[in-house]
This record gives sequence, structure tokens and C-alpha cells, in this order.
Amino acid sequence: MRSGRLSPLSVQLFIVDILLNPIGLFIATYLRTTLPFGRSGNLPPDLTTLPWPVYLIAIFSWSIALVLNDAYDPERVLRWFNEAGRVLWSSIVATVLMAGLIYMTFREVSRLQFIYFFLVNLGLLLSYRALLRIYFRLVGRTRPGVHNRILILGAGDLGTRISQVIRDHSRWGYNLVGFLDDDANKQGKSYDGAQVLGTILEVKSMVEQKRVEEVWVALPVWALDRINLVLSELEKLPVRVKIIPDYFSLALVRANAEVLGGIPIIGLREPVIVGPARWVKRMFDLVVSTLLLIISFPALIIVTLLIRLDSPGKILFIQNRIGENGRIFGMFKFRTMVFDAEQRQAEVIQETDAGEVIHKHEDDPRVTRVGRFLRRYSLDELPQLFNVLKGDMSLVGPRPEMPWLVDRYDSWQRKRFAVPQGITGWWQINGRSDKPMHLNTEDDLYYVYNYSLWLDIQILLRTPWAALQGRGAF
Repeated sequence: MRSGRLSPLSVQLFIVDILLNPIGLFIATYLRTTLPFGRSGNLPPDLTTLPWPVYLIAIFSWSIALVLNDAYDPERVLRWFNEAGRVLWSSIVATVLMAGLIYMTFREVSRLQFIYFFLVNLGLLLSYRALLRIYFRLVGRTRPGVHNRILILGAGDLGTRISQVIRDHSRWGYNLVGFLDDDANKQGKSYDGAQVLGTILEVKSMVEQKRVEEVWVALPVWALDRINLVLSELEKLPVRVKIIPDYFSLALVRANAEVLGGIPIIGLREPVIVGPARWVKRMFDLVVSTLLLIISFPALIIVTLLIRLDSPGKILFIQNRIGENGRIFGMFKFRTMVFDAEQRQAEVIQETDAGEVIHKHEDDPRVTRVGRFLRRYSLDELPQLFNVLKGDMSLVGPRPEMPWLVDRYDSWQRKRFAVPQGITGWWQINGRSDKPMHLNTEDDLYYVYNYSLWLDIQILLRTPWAALQGRGAF
């Protein structure tokens, strides 16, 4: 969990998942012994019951897979499809992990039993999450007092932004009572369905009157005296107080809070993919890129011969690109242009009246005949699998850009370098080169803000179709 703390809902999900694992394994064992599929006569006794360590291995495997895939992070659960996909992928990983551990110790467990357990446990996990969603919706409509009643101090940009987050996550137990703000022009106005109820000095009476359980302070940094006043007013009331720092405009991607010696420290430029998630992404890159290199080896040989026969020059083209955190590296590509293409780059670079730089053209005269075919179907990108093995790139992520182009970036566009740059990404499967550069960057930032291993898998599965279409590639 990125916050460093587990919410009550996350703890509840984790505990229930642990309890569901042995139940699922018991049901799978029962199905294995009663259903006729895969059976030939009576089963031996050692297949009708399982040793207790098998249950521990199941709990361990599923817990590890679900935790590493952020299945307990409510902030990442935006849609049911995303949550179900995350649970599905975790179940696949857990089944493989469990199978490896089991076959080193308890080889008598049948493969059919693994299939039953995978299906049963997946059904139990998804069913519980679906019932939990239904419960929250019903409780939110009929018993609003069950939700945490929140009062926001400050109806400025930060306060209204927080109110939108509360509204989007109301199913997790958040209920916005209203705002308090000293601006006379805002009194009585509503933001996201919540009204400005009074001034900040009325916080004590409003907490008692509205039965507020949490006060969220969303005041600007220069209002420190106001914040201290609020804290002293609320000190004797049974209400939780949370302060939202007004530093979001300074952070490149996300802020992270930690405590050192009792002193809160806020990191403004924190890595997006950290800890186990980074390790899992790297392992995924190594395994999949190795398999892809083996599968594509004949294509690599054929493309090499075609380039050699088509035009003079080197087979591979190595170009400096900007990687994660602004690091420069040499990116491999099959050469698709004439040998002096870089010297002629100024011929094709254009700048629109709005200041947008266009450096790729469908009729670029520097592209060779074979190169045009390779570009259309993205075959020129195959050597970048070696960049992935080296650690310069990832399979999925924003595309590495050329240094001269990055020099023209606005500050918001540089947020894309907070994650490993990739061979394919969100914007490649949603338009490729036919979109303006600023829209490409917006697609890249969608990936940065919503990263998960499941999103990587979705992008990889959609990439072949995008490449075969050849839409926007030149």
C-alpha cells in the first residue's frame, strides 16, 4: 500500500481472503473426490484428504500474490473490472507459485485439484468483493450515519479537489458533511453537492451540531496560524483531525509521508513503482522479453537480411533517448532510414503556430522501402527487447523521447519520466503517432497515475492488434 498504512477495509479484505483460502481448498478437495471428471475408479485415501501444510502453502501463495498486486489498496479500486482483473491475475500467479511449492513437497496433490482450487477460490474472492460493494451501496443509501462524517476546512482549490476524491470513494465509507471557509463570497455555496456551512471559527460548534467524526484541514500553507487555532479548538473534542498539505502542485507525480523520530517528513518527488512492485515488474520484464526474443528470433534474422539488401549502412540504429528519472541511454532499433538521416533531420522538423513540434511525417523522404514496412508494423522496435534485458527500458511504459525534444517539455510533461520507459504503452494502443504530442503525454500520465501489473498485461495483450492495424505508425 502506497500510504504506508492499511485502512480498516484493507485489513478486513486481507483477513477474509486468508479465511477463504482453506475453505476454497476444502471445497476443491471435495469436488475432486465426488465429481466424475478425471476419475478412474476409487481414489486412494491420500488424495481424498490433504496434509495441513498444504493449507498453509495456499494461504502463503495467495497472500503474497494479492499483496504484490495491490489487491488491498482501496485507492486503486476505480472500477469493478480493474479489481476483478487484479484478483484474477493474482490468482494465476498464486496458483503457479503454489504448484511449484507443492510439487517440491507434496507431489500426490493432483493437477485437477489445482484447477478446481483456482476456480473455486477465484469465485470466492470475487463473490466476497461483489457482496461488499453491494453492502456499501445499501448502507450508503439507508444508513448514512455509518459512514465517516467529514468536515473540510477550506473551500479553495485544494478543498474542492479533496471533496471530489471523497465523492469518488464514498463507497469506502466517506460522507462529506460540508465545508467551512472564511471567504464571505463562498458562504452558502455548494461544491460537489456539499455546502459551505460557515466560517472556520465555527468549527467547534459545527462539529457538535453535525456530529462530525473527522475534520480535514485543506488550508493553504500561509494559513499556519489558522491551522494552529483549529487544532487548539478541537483538542478536547472526540474528533479525528487530518491535515492535507498544500504541496501537490510542487510534486512531480505523488507525495509520500513518513515519520522519522516523531517528525513527519513529506517527500514530493517519490518513485511511482517501489518495493515489491518494482521487483515484480522487473522479473516480469525479464521473463516475457526472453520468451519474446526466442519466439521472434526467425523474424530478427529475416529483417536483418532485408535491411542489408535494401540499403547500405548498419543494421542496428542506436540513438540516445531519455529514460527513467531523466537518465540518457542508447536505444536499439532496426535501421529504417538512409545512413545520413540524422544529418538531414532539420529538413523534416516543423513547429506549429501553437508551438507544437512535429518531428514525424508519413512522407518522410529519409525512410527506406523496407523501413516503411518495418515502421508500419512496429517491427523496427524488436531490438529494444535487449534494452529491456539490460534494464534500460521496460516492456510497458511511456516511450523514451529524444533529448532535444525533452528540452522543450513543459514541467507537467516531465512527469512521464517517473516510471521506466517502455517499448509499448497506453498511448501506443490508443492512437500511436496520429495524436498530437501533448495528448501522447496525457496518455503517458494516465499510465503513470494508474500503474499496476494488470495494466501492463492489458497493454501487452492489446499491442499486437494495434501493431497489425498500423494506425498512426509511420
